[in-house]
Amino acid sequence: MSRVVIVTGASSGIGAATARRLAVEGFHVLAAARRTDRLVELVAEISAAGGSATAVGCDVTSDESVADLARAAQQAGGPVTLLVNNAGGARGLDPVESGAIGDWQWMYDVNVLGTLRVTQALLPMLEASGAGTIVVVSSTAGFTVYEGGGGYTAAKHAQTAVAGTLRLELCGRPVRVIEIDPGMVKTDEFSLTRFGGDVAQAEAVYAGVAEPLLAEDVADCIAWCATRPQHVNVDRLVVRPLAQAAQHKVHRAT
Repeated sequence: MSRVVIVTGASSGIGAATARRLAVEGFHVLAAARRTDRLVELVAEISAAGGSATAVGCDVTSDESVADLARAAQQAGGPVTLLVNNAGGARGLDPVESGAIGDWQWMYDVNVLGTLRVTQALLPMLEASGAGTIVVVSSTAGFTVYEGGGGYTAAKHAQTAVAGTLRLELCGRPVRVIEIDPGMVKTDEFSLTRFGGDVAQAEAVYAGVAEPLLAEDVADCIAWCATRPQHVNVDRLVVRPLAQAAQHKVHRAT
């Protein structure tokens, strides 16, 4: 009977890469996201490669949708041992004085409350497995601020606080809490979403950076942490491309 993993935000980027990688590791993957058409394609790809996966439509900002995800996990046919809270994103790069309240609200709801909803719904199953793991995909923005990033860094700081608090509260129970904090990752959609679909602005983020991280690099980190012996808890893994020494220090070729 395969172990079951739930990966949120699995329709693209880090989530899709993580679903593929964990299927290779032998998990049955519940790939969860709003865009079910993409999930169907991902599941077909995983199955064609010899893996096992199921598409589950889920909006992490909806209590009802997350409840449906929990029911799908209960019916998956194996112990639920791993949850990857990956759903998230950024909107805008405005200063605090002119930041759009709607953008800030969306970032908090997806990154923070989405993690809360899904974790609360899946925690009983993770604990019942006797060897559960919760992965929270946050960001280096969860511990470093930068101009124009107030809304996103505030949300990621909050998400990081949730992960740390949860680890304290679960001490003595059979559930690990692992935080993954990527720096500059070039995916198909993160920067496009942040800049409202403006391709030029999105590409400018990575201008001159020869090798930013890819979604597969972060998926590799998630898989490594999640497959350590259960007594090993990687509290926090910070991963950046070689070109990025810090949030504000990036080597760009001229």
